[in-house]
Amino acid sequence: MRAPYALTPLALALAFAATGLAPAHAQQVQSLNPITVSGDAQATPLNPGVKAERARLDGVAGGTNLIEPQKETRLATLRDALDYQPGLVVQEFFGGLDQPRLNIRGSGIQSNPVNRGVMLLQDGLPLNEADGSFVIGFLEPRNAGLISARRGANALSPAATTLGGELDFQSLTGTAGDLLRVEGGSFGRFGAQAAKGFRSDSLDGRLSVTHDKYDGYRHHSGSERTSVQGNFGVQGDGFENRTYLSYVDLDVDIPFVVPRAMMEDDPTRVIGDGNTANHPLNVYKRNPHRTSSQFRAANRTYWGTEDLNNTFGVYAQSIDDTFQDPLSATVTDGMTYGAQWQLAGKYRAIDYRVALDWSRSNMDRKLYVVRPEDGSRLQRFGNYDLQAENRSALLGFAWHVNPQWTVVGDAKFTQAVRDARERGSGNSLDQDWNYVSPKLGLVWQPAEDQRFFVNVSRSNEAPTYWEIVNGTVPPRPNSVMPIPATTSLSALKLQRADTVEIGGEGRLGAGSYAPHWALTLYHSDVKDELMSVSTANGTAAGTYNYRGGTRHQGIELGLNGSLPAPGAGAAFDYRVAYTFSDFRFKGGEYAGNRIAGVPRHLVSAEVLYRIGGLRFGPNVRWMPSSTETNHANTPDTQQGSYALLGFKVDYQIDKHWQAYVQGDNLTDQTYASAFVIRNTAGAADPTFLPGNGRSVTAGVTYKF
Repeated sequence: MRAPYALTPLALALAFAATGLAPAHAQQVQSLNPITVSGDAQATPLNPGVKAERARLDGVAGGTNLIEPQKETRLATLRDALDYQPGLVVQEFFGGLDQPRLNIRGSGIQSNPVNRGVMLLQDGLPLNEADGSFVIGFLEPRNAGLISARRGANALSPAATTLGGELDFQSLTGTAGDLLRVEGGSFGRFGAQAAKGFRSDSLDGRLSVTHDKYDGYRHHSGSERTSVQGNFGVQGDGFENRTYLSYVDLDVDIPFVVPRAMMEDDPTRVIGDGNTANHPLNVYKRNPHRTSSQFRAANRTYWGTEDLNNTFGVYAQSIDDTFQDPLSATVTDGMTYGAQWQLAGKYRAIDYRVALDWSRSNMDRKLYVVRPEDGSRLQRFGNYDLQAENRSALLGFAWHVNPQWTVVGDAKFTQAVRDARERGSGNSLDQDWNYVSPKLGLVWQPAEDQRFFVNVSRSNEAPTYWEIVNGTVPPRPNSVMPIPATTSLSALKLQRADTVEIGGEGRLGAGSYAPHWALTLYHSDVKDELMSVSTANGTAAGTYNYRGGTRHQGIELGLNGSLPAPGAGAAFDYRVAYTFSDFRFKGGEYAGNRIAGVPRHLVSAEVLYRIGGLRFGPNVRWMPSSTETNHANTPDTQQGSYALLGFKVDYQIDKHWQAYVQGDNLTDQTYASAFVIRNTAGAADPTFLPGNGRSVTAGVTYKF
């Protein structure tokens, strides 16, 4: 699909809307303002609930997801919350409390660790550092009442301009989700949560504490995570203020990549087992791991009415992060501050928004050589002072031509600053970019439960310090000095993408068994795509802008509903998500090749038989074709196709007690869950991270 042809539906729709249709006040469900819909038990302007968020997303001219994680049987990992969602690709590293790869339309898929391409929001405010990076393990789906994904340029935050869009986690408040939860399972998995809240006429608060421990399926893959999250709110007539506090501590051993032959022989093994005991990258000696902690405080205030209102938020967060691969350790201490303001209102048939966003991070980053004998820090070879700052403004509108047609547009104006200085040598690199990210779209809602859309947009992404700051350490069998480690700074361009998107969602037919469908097709022409690649050893080799141009296009399809089943009041509940990703190099060195890292086809599906409080049934996660692991598309280096079969049983015993048992990979298939990406590779290179074998998890929840 070429972009000029894809523009045709938008041009026709806009022309049709502009001729013969008199402007009129639109349905309230398409408002861009914060809205509260009756029926959400504890909904407020700052915590609108599922119905209000669904109404807001109905006014977005593009692909979105609305996820209710508390309805999931298990919430041990981020993938548990985001599975069965079209357009959201979550690739686990090795199945524990690790750092999964989150990919939306190819966003940041090549970064290792995954740290860019999507704006993560916690209660509407950015969780990312100001350079755009994030630690995805800081997210806690068990404390989220809903997760709202606005894919691509459909992001609503003035700070979100990347190809992947934004993912917003809305915290549970008040007495919602008061519970005690305990779960455990294969490979030493243990998890626990305690959450309690209170609510009065004008005050509410909630505290949630979670702890997880996992010994790991593979050798050297244990992990541990503790999260404490709380919030306190005050409501009045046309006023709400809410404060959020959180602390997360994450400790993950990394088993690192292995060659295909080792994975197929025994997927639990790592380099250092058997005949690789004397390998220079012995995992037991090098001790690759990640330890990260974050303390975050945020406050938001809303005042006004639906016709005219203000929302103001501030946040501050500290980060202490060590990421150690077998050769080097990157240690980051940082502090990030941010503020965001939005004015929203109505003028006749037009909803409008004006928003400002500011964020700044001050980071100290040190690079160390890893001692080959015991994994300790041997010598420091980089000592950086890093300062990142973003200043953003947004102008947005929704013109309700009539109750069925709405023209939507916005423009985001951004100045991004990335300054870096190496204290030892004095070398410095100051970079800044000024850019505009516009979008124009059309929403057609012929019925209350049907929505169709089309849009054209531009996204922009500045590099993070994981791309700008480079470190190179050659492998050595011992710590005989000096080890010639080097560090440097990379001058990089913006990654830009022009996107055309068309699709819709709604109900097929009427009645309680009418399924819900969602379909989005998109085509993005990307310029200067940021390519992060690895060395032959599997460690980071740096990032560059690809000069030949790239193309991202795909299909995001979801279907869910119920069918009648034998038994009084019984039904079959089903859901399926299909994501097709066709990403290629348009020109340059790899012209015509597939871009490595993204599954071409990915299917997630489940069917549950439901009767009374009991639900049970099978599920599958299917990748039907192989995936390229390097941009040269070298033969015999692909990630192989796989199908993982599972089964779960969920029983709501009474209004207080709930229990579940879930089995995964029941056929005990050997497969690669993830891999490192290179420009070119050989079949014997350490590339793959084997996924979990057969496992069983069980849990029980008591709700207050």
